[in-house]
Amino acid sequence: MKNIMLVIEGMTCSACSNGLEKYLNKQNGIINANVNLVMASASIDYDENILNQEKIEKYIMNAGFKSGGIFKEVNIEKKNKNEKIQLIIFSILAVILMYISMGHMVDLPVPTLFNPHNNPISYTVILFLMTILFLVYGYDILKNGYKNLIHKIPNMDTLITIGVISSFVYSLYGMYKIIIGNYDYTMNLYFESSAIVIYFVKLGRYLDEINKDKTKEAIKKLIEITPNQATVEIDGKEKIVTLDVIKKGNILISKPGEKIAVDGEIIEGKAHLDEAFITGESKPVMKEIGKKVIAGSFNYDGFIKYRAEKIGKESTVSEIVRLVMEASNTKAPIAKIADKISGYFVPIVLVIAFITFFIYLILGASASTAISTFITILVVACPCSLGLATPLAIVVSEGICINNGILVKKSEILEIASKVDTLVFDKTGTLTYGRLKISKIYNYSNIAEQEILQILGSIEANSTHPIGKVFFDYIKEKKLEKLKVDNFKNLSGYGVVGEISDNEYILGNRKIVEKYCIPNTHLNDEQILTSKGNSVIYVIRNKKIIALIGLNDIIRENVKETIEKLNQRNIQTIMLTGDNEETAKNIGKEIGITKIIPNVLPKEKADIIKKLKEEKRKVMMCGDGINDSPALANSDIGISVKSGTDIARDSSDVILTKNDLTAVLKLINISTNTIRNIKQNLFWAFFYNLLMIPIAMGILIPIGIYINPMIASIAMIFSSFTVILNALRLKKIKII
Repeated sequence: MKNIMLVIEGMTCSACSNGLEKYLNKQNGIINANVNLVMASASIDYDENILNQEKIEKYIMNAGFKSGGIFKEVNIEKKNKNEKIQLIIFSILAVILMYISMGHMVDLPVPTLFNPHNNPISYTVILFLMTILFLVYGYDILKNGYKNLIHKIPNMDTLITIGVISSFVYSLYGMYKIIIGNYDYTMNLYFESSAIVIYFVKLGRYLDEINKDKTKEAIKKLIEITPNQATVEIDGKEKIVTLDVIKKGNILISKPGEKIAVDGEIIEGKAHLDEAFITGESKPVMKEIGKKVIAGSFNYDGFIKYRAEKIGKESTVSEIVRLVMEASNTKAPIAKIADKISGYFVPIVLVIAFITFFIYLILGASASTAISTFITILVVACPCSLGLATPLAIVVSEGICINNGILVKKSEILEIASKVDTLVFDKTGTLTYGRLKISKIYNYSNIAEQEILQILGSIEANSTHPIGKVFFDYIKEKKLEKLKVDNFKNLSGYGVVGEISDNEYILGNRKIVEKYCIPNTHLNDEQILTSKGNSVIYVIRNKKIIALIGLNDIIRENVKETIEKLNQRNIQTIMLTGDNEETAKNIGKEIGITKIIPNVLPKEKADIIKKLKEEKRKVMMCGDGINDSPALANSDIGISVKSGTDIARDSSDVILTKNDLTAVLKLINISTNTIRNIKQNLFWAFFYNLLMIPIAMGILIPIGIYINPMIASIAMIFSSFTVILNALRLKKIKII
């Protein structure tokens, strides 16, 4: 299976995106297709043995749309200047057309040539010619409307096309009658209605696009964060090059005031770098030899050389943009409901319009009145606002998440997070920094403490666990020799095993002692260590305990406040940890978590998550993404506390690019506000149609309330603006 993301041209409403999505999902070789109206893109999973890009683009063309090629995250197009010029020209023409067609009704001075009373034929011909210009201007609308009708996926363009063509054809008949001398038809022409409806639809779309672009600002900022050029060192000389010529392994130079060009590793010098755009960390971070740098970081004060490691689409920034785009092309459950409704909405409106048309004729109304009512219903009912209600709010919220160091991989997370009632935390590396320090050593052997720590550091150098890093960092700090380790084994949830100089060493918690059935006479010492909040490591040599080491962890900043606020929201907080019960309880008591499950293996964590879900709980799991992978995968929402450079390798639903757990609260609050905003949008979209369709049908004519096609087109734009402005309000919400 392969995935491709394509630009889709010609979509105007949710009926378009929903219809195209249905059409693509029916085609042989397409496994799954998600079409995004706001981003004008489609993410398509397909069988590469059956399809390729060319065949997929043919499907898109057959459905009445056009593929703009591969969606390039680094090149979100700006609006075409010609489009703006055309809009200005046709705005002037629309004013002239309205003046000619309606000026005489309000006693405005109209040139004799254009006066319907004095020169009905010239008046009619002028209206006809000007309307032709507007039909050419709106050719894309008419073409899409026709194609979508033929392909049985009627959309907003279909409604507009039927209405415009109906009024134009009727007006052509009226023009014929006027030319042969029947001037009674002069006041029953609808040329200007056809033209003005097209004008307002084009105006509405232009304004919609401007407002949609505002929802993409966060993505654009990410795209533009990297510099266009970089300084490369070649044979000891500096050369300025564009990013596209940089290769992996190249040595690059960054001076104070410059941005890092690509992801890499520092090989010379040190500097304070601003990585706030990725990590959300407001303070510059000191980077020195061996540290990773991220493309787009700002160098405040140092001269550094770094080796290029990730370039182009492999860079952290590109990876984030790709993940955001993929998230935009997934659909929250509430969005699928709106899509399903809009898929039925257009055919229902067509039926209502035709029934109303025939009822008017049966009741004896004139053909012009029946046609006018028919057109008004089609125009006023266009489901543009319905189509924008959900995707706009989702995209705005994703931008807010990015700005707060929260990377959401699937848009459905923005709906699920508002329903979370249980939040499960891993301890080490999540609630705590995972930066342990050696607080106490009980040495039961004649081996020196430093030698024991050298042995531990050499073995733990092969481990990825935060506890192992303490010992490895110790031997690096003390500049001790790293000993040769044979037959290393990592026993997940227990510890590690390795051989040094033909001696077998077993390192881990009490469970590893029990696993190997080793006599343990040091439980009192373990209890003393755990009572002081230490994690305890047993050091076993050739099946005999030679030392007991206590390690203290550091609780993350803002953890207590986060737990307190979660408790205030009646969200149950649970801590899962492989530590013993006493150590876990001490930390739980300090941060405010009352439900603690200690001595848990990674697999057992996943089983606990499953059990919570069986109790009908909505579970969010927050872990460090290493040993917690099974639990993260089984949660309704898996959140990983990771650094920016690890984004590409992470498999959780949400990544906190800044290691700050207040982001969990922010995500829940953003989700709650997003769902509220979507419901408001859907309400206004449905309320508008429920209110305007009966008025368009003429139900309120007896009390003097009625509308014509031009007023209907203005009302349609107003409904879309209501939804857009409401979605943009999300940018001003308080998220914590």
